[in-house]
Amino acid sequence: MTPQDQSKFARGLAAHAPIIPVLVIEDLAHAVPLARALVAGGLPVLEVTLRSACALDAIAAMSEVEGGIVGAGTILTPANMKAAKAAGARFAVSPGATDRVLAAAEDEALPLLPGAVTASEVMALYERGYDMLKFFPAEAVGGAPALKSIGGPIPQVAFCPTGGISLANAPSYLSLSNVLCAGGSWVAPKAAMAAGDWEAITCLAREAAALPR
Repeated sequence: MTPQDQSKFARGLAAHAPIIPVLVIEDLAHAVPLARALVAGGLPVLEVTLRSACALDAIAAMSEVEGGIVGAGTILTPANMKAAKAAGARFAVSPGATDRVLAAAEDEALPLLPGAVTASEVMALYERGYDMLKFFPAEAVGGAPALKSIGGPIPQVAFCPTGGISLANAPSYLSLSNVLCAGGSWVAPKAAMAAGDWEAITCLAREAAALPR
């Protein structure tokens, strides 16, 4: 799968909703009801980060939820890419980009949203064929003003910023011409998941899905 095809797929994902939930699932029993709650609230694209022992099993379970488009986040190695594809992930997200991870995405035919934060990183990925990237860690490196500045000389590349995104600051990102969506974890609070309060998560998802862009 070429980088161009991967970015085209990623742009299609961004069109579904303004926010992609970034999820850490530590209890496999939460996976399916969480996915159903978020999809019901209008957030169908779900990024399950590989930060827990049950993440791959959660991806497999959530992939069966009607209306959901489940991907794997925190892809750090080719082995992560291969395992994510085997679990049923439909896309992958990495905090950065290495030659081996990029090659693995092409080999596994798994659309990748690679991370970049500097102009040089963006240029290198654009040169390779990617024009849809993750901007991470967004708030820590200057937030929306920094991303707007990158868009000046490199308007061809679009972004999904993540890292410190909240309901309060998401509009400042979504208003930028080079931002197609944003990633955030606030729509799935740990306390709500622990309590099984799926309706509260659906309400948060509806609020996020209604954000203007």
